[in-house]
Amino acid sequence: MCFSATASFSAGIVLLGIGTLTLKAVKQPRALAFAAIPMLFAIQQLSEGVIWLTFGYDAPQLNVTMTYLYSFFSHVLWPAYVPIAVLLIEPPGGRRRTLLVLAAAGVGVAFYLLYFLVAFPIVSRPVGQHIEYLSPHFFAAEVMTLYLLATTVSPLVSAHRMVKFFGALGLLSFGAAYYFYAAWFISVWCFFAALLSAVVYLHVASRNADNNTGPPTPARRRDMPGPFELLEK
Repeated sequence: MCFSATASFSAGIVLLGIGTLTLKAVKQPRALAFAAIPMLFAIQQLSEGVIWLTFGYDAPQLNVTMTYLYSFFSHVLWPAYVPIAVLLIEPPGGRRRTLLVLAAAGVGVAFYLLYFLVAFPIVSRPVGQHIEYLSPHFFAAEVMTLYLLATTVSPLVSAHRMVKFFGALGLLSFGAAYYFYAAWFISVWCFFAALLSAVVYLHVASRNADNNTGPPTPARRRDMPGPFELLEK
């Protein structure tokens, strides 16, 4: 998390547990990508915990490595991964066409931000009780709009109730993080999104419950002969 190494490691460990339960609960291979979201957030939060430690132990090389790992998740992975994961679990219908467009936008943003991660240095530094990530890129408003469409609007498009809920919470957390923590937005919003990824487990559990609850088997009428009765006749 953005407040301390302890908070980051605690969030990461909790998400490791939730992520393990979520992946174990998956029964359809196409749902694995969406179910892996809590586990991926766990790795991201643990990497930020290590970043916190590098400030206190003066480990510049480790800081650079973990900063780039964290930034790969925040800048590159999520805008491409989320809409594709949602698309994979979406049933046939018109929503899939919209998700395809959002996935294309997310992949485009991911490659754009990946270029800047490679071309320019990214720096993490402690400011108060938060970590500030400095990464230069242009067209910030346009990039952020496409990023939001990919990461929060794509779940809202889904036909699945819990996936919609995940998208709505992500959008609300974006507004809260930007309003209250604009200078440390990347770190704070990723933390909020990480915690909210627990909703992914609820989606998988609810889908399993729906699949296990099929239509009741109709009872045989009393006046209808059974198979052995037919044979006797």
